[in-house]
Amino acid sequence: MKNRNMKLARVEKDLSQEALAKRVGVTRQTISMIEAGKFNPSLRLCLDICHALGKTLDDLFWEEDSQ
Repeated sequence: MKNRNMKLARVEKDLSQEALAKRVGVTRQTISMIEAGKFNPSLRLCLDICHALGKTLDDLFWEEDSQ
């Protein structure tokens, strides 16, 4: 499942994938894969991304139940 919340938060902060990747210590490809839903980041990476974007884990990584 695509992570639209993370992408939206990144764009709102006016950060490229490359810039966010540098802030959290990963490659641009890792950020791209997370946003595309093709990579499940570690809890540590999730927290680093949340900190860099000023969001909570719930804001970026919690999936709403669509029932």
